Amino acid sequence: DNSIDEALAGFCDKIEVIITEDGSCSIKDNGRGIPTGINEEEGISGVELALTNLNAGGKFGGGNKAGGYKISSGLHGVGVSCVNALSDTLVAEVSQNGHTFRQIYHCGVPEEPLKIVGDTDATGTTITFHPDATVFETIDFNYDTLKTLLRELSYLNKGLKLTLEDRREGKQRKDEFCYEGGVVHFIQDINKGKETLFASPVYFEDSNGEDRFLEVAIQYNDSYSEQIFPFSNNIRQPDGGTHLDGFKAALTKVINDAGRRLNLLKENQKLSGDDVREGITAVVSVKIADAQYESQTKSKLCSTYVRGFVQKAVTEKFGMYLEEHPAEARELIMRCLTAQRAREAARLAREETHRKGVLESTKLPGKLADCSDKRPELCEIYIVEGDSAGGTAKQGRDRRFQAILPLRGKILNVEKVRIDRALGNEEIKAMITAFGCGIQENYDESKLRYDRIIIMTDADVDGSHIRILLLTFFFRFMRPLVENGHVYAAQPPLYKVSGKGIPDTYLYDDKALEDFKNSYQGKFELQRYKGLGEMNKEQLWETTMDPARRTLVKINVEDAVEADKYFSLLMGEQPELRRQFIEENAKLVEELDV
Repeated sequence: DNSIDEALAGFCDKIEVIITEDGSCSIKDNGRGIPTGINEEEGISGVELALTNLNAGGKFGGGNKAGGYKISSGLHGVGVSCVNALSDTLVAEVSQNGHTFRQIYHCGVPEEPLKIVGDTDATGTTITFHPDATVFETIDFNYDTLKTLLRELSYLNKGLKLTLEDRREGKQRKDEFCYEGGVVHFIQDINKGKETLFASPVYFEDSNGEDRFLEVAIQYNDSYSEQIFPFSNNIRQPDGGTHLDGFKAALTKVINDAGRRLNLLKENQKLSGDDVREGITAVVSVKIADAQYESQTKSKLCSTYVRGFVQKAVTEKFGMYLEEHPAEARELIMRCLTAQRAREAARLAREETHRKGVLESTKLPGKLADCSDKRPELCEIYIVEGDSAGGTAKQGRDRRFQAILPLRGKILNVEKVRIDRALGNEEIKAMITAFGCGIQENYDESKLRYDRIIIMTDADVDGSHIRILLLTFFFRFMRPLVENGHVYAAQPPLYKVSGKGIPDTYLYDDKALEDFKNSYQGKFELQRYKGLGEMNKEQLWETTMDPARRTLVKINVEDAVEADKYFSLLMGEQPELRRQFIEENAKLVEELDV
């Protein structure tokens, strides 16, 4: 955060993050450097003050001759001092005033005062720290998490070069991020593989010249979902806030005004917020002084003046774009009208299914074999491929806490259809009813009937296809289900080996089979499972359903932007991009079971 603050203030354009050979993390920037002079009040250097005292960072003016930051991604000034206190070793190096200064800490305590260790013409700060293993359960840095964070920061700070490098043995890799297009490049990457409405994203910015800055990028694509990414001071707010509220209000007004101006809307007709946001991808980034958040996690922005600031700017700038581009405006409004008709059809479909007792009622799908325990936190449901495997699973399960829902064949690919058609699919309706939590804006996790939703399909190409179709449905219609860790994939065995003198042994992949062959020299019988239907109920319980012995893979979404891109690429309407992806990644496939 401190390095990014230097970039926001205009004093830094390069930041390096290195995971070192011993597992430490090093952050280096070419900013002005933490002040090295002695603070008159405390009698210690500015470096030591920043590293050992709360609220002493540059953003609060504590010992920083350059003054505090007007805009900062931090809030309370506790970051670097807390890192110091929770590290068994921290080394601070500052290049400033022709010298390189260094100070070493252990658990927040300095070995000795800041001292000069060399001469240099450069400026900047390098902080290298090793987390304290007595404090944290794990001190292993996740490269992919850092990569996602740095890529996002690079989008939000155009021209800033961020480098991430892993030097740990066996994990060496390096990535560099620098996007001169900033949030426009962000939108283009998100929409890769999708048909877009505008030739290039609509981009505009606004500011009051001092402590309020706004960047907005907007693009519509051929999907039926909305993706709006709100940021304040380089931090994403997953729960939105006043900047998102202002953007949504302005967007709805501007498009309705354009529709009436172009005589595409009747006098009493109005497009709703859902209508105008279908298929939108947008980034709303504000950089403001004294940002106020709902909690310390900063997941929701609460600064009240931001709503009016954003709403006014979007109304003026996007409204002007639609006036100057009537063809694009007309196409956008026609799309919104189509969305409105589909939404009305979906509403009628919901009402009809509700009337029939299929949605939001106590009548569960007939093919669901429910569990007897009604405590959701203890229950799980298996989504099973076909009636044959479903029958075996029903016989082999523990009916106290395990429910079984067999699906007939492959479900609809929801990436290619509107919500009204998706809700007409019997298999999708059965899942929505069984889960009980609703979909999209009506999703309510407190009504979820099972803590674990387990996809159990055959270990072949068809099984993999069914699994990705289900994940596409979950991601598009029940994303919190995935993000909050409720979705799992069962891992049935591929092989069973048996013979004289050895117990029946189940092997879950080809490597396990090779290891068995290398370790066992006697004769044995090998059975290759082509599907779950080949197992009897005892075998299915023992290998795939028994909590004490089964293997489950939790489906995670570490990077929602990347996940969205790949769902669109693999399940969308662009076969040429899918072919390119397959050609580029075919060499990674070791075994293909067709």
